Amino acid sequence: MHQIPKDSPARLRICLLSYRSNPHCGGQGVYIKNLSRALKDLGHHVEVVTGPPDPLLDNGIPTFRLPCLDLYNPENLFRMPTLKELSNPVNLIEWLGVSTMGFPEPFTFGIRAYRFLKNRFHKYNIVHDNQSLSYGIRDINKFVPTIATIHHPITIDRDVAIKSASSFWKKIKHMRWYSFIRMQKKVSRIFSRIITVSESARNDISKDFKIPLHRFRIIPNGINTELFYPIPGIKRQKNRIIVTNSADIPLKGLDYLLQAIAIVSNTHKIKLIIIGTPKKNGGIEKLIKKLAIGNLITFTGRIDNEEFVYQYARAAFAVVPSVYEGFGIPAGEAMACGVPVISTTGGALPEVVGNAGILVPPADPGALAKAITELLDNPDRAEKLGFVGYKRVRKLFTWKKAAEKTVDAYREAICDHSRL
Repeated sequence: MHQIPKDSPARLRICLLSYRSNPHCGGQGVYIKNLSRALKDLGHHVEVVTGPPDPLLDNGIPTFRLPCLDLYNPENLFRMPTLKELSNPVNLIEWLGVSTMGFPEPFTFGIRAYRFLKNRFHKYNIVHDNQSLSYGIRDINKFVPTIATIHHPITIDRDVAIKSASSFWKKIKHMRWYSFIRMQKKVSRIFSRIITVSESARNDISKDFKIPLHRFRIIPNGINTELFYPIPGIKRQKNRIIVTNSADIPLKGLDYLLQAIAIVSNTHKIKLIIIGTPKKNGGIEKLIKKLAIGNLITFTGRIDNEEFVYQYARAAFAVVPSVYEGFGIPAGEAMACGVPVISTTGGALPEVVGNAGILVPPADPGALAKAITELLDNPDRAEKLGFVGYKRVRKLFTWKKAAEKTVDAYREAICDHSRL
């Protein structure tokens, strides 16, 4: 390991970059919100440069929101920009990319971030990119030490999406959507240090992106135990199951859980609470109708953190059916609430769950059904698993620990950059 330079400041000036930062869902938004606060609590100066939506950061963390077309805003999806907006070349690139079924946000965010920071490089000791991995970030690294977090290899999302596509045309659409991966592979190889959140993610990224293992620093995410905790006085409802994967994304595995629910419903009374809203006329809605289990399913829609924790408190157990997770924040949040967990072994989930839950193979409705039946029939075991999970999160997954290890990685990257 590199020696820390003697003149390395005790209080770092950090710029966090995040191209899309929803603080309520998606690992990247949760990551930027909690890491920025934990770094600030350690005494470092943190600023955040972000794309949409508002990351809702803590007071005292300067946030610079870079204007963009925000064409993926669910309240105004794929809107038609004005001619004035399209007179901006970067906006035009963004609109053309979306119009041709691509995902240009990481690329265009990198351009905007470089332009914004080029007169501010002297203000920072380190720039930390949250998985945009764009050419603009590569150029920033020429002027100020830069490190990147890669949560998991997006190549896995692409491969699962293409494999699950029902037609050749849909496979082509997925290939076009994920065309930004070529850029991300190239850019990721220029960093002397890369942060990732699990051993599983490190190994997969190293293989798919062709990056040597020694460049990685494994820093597990924390779980915000101020938001997620057991609520005393609320009795868990027997046969009530909770899952947070509401999206029509094959990688999240909700379709396999729905098939498992159909199997279990033949022998047990059961209720599945899905946090979120399904895509209208999407694959999940169609599968629920096909399986005739609509009476067993409740979608909560968008809920705040208080309601989220209340839903966990009422649940008999939680299921994480993902085909792959780079870390598995939903599993950790359930465990923090003392909720027993059934999880697949997809990606890093075993590293998070450990001995605090039942682990089953991914993409296997039969195995999920067997595990669900096991906990329904053995409430004492479920209660024990909930307690073990609660203790595990408190011991291993705190944002304070994550921030301390991240600062160590920053200092290594600063040292590397000084030798160039």
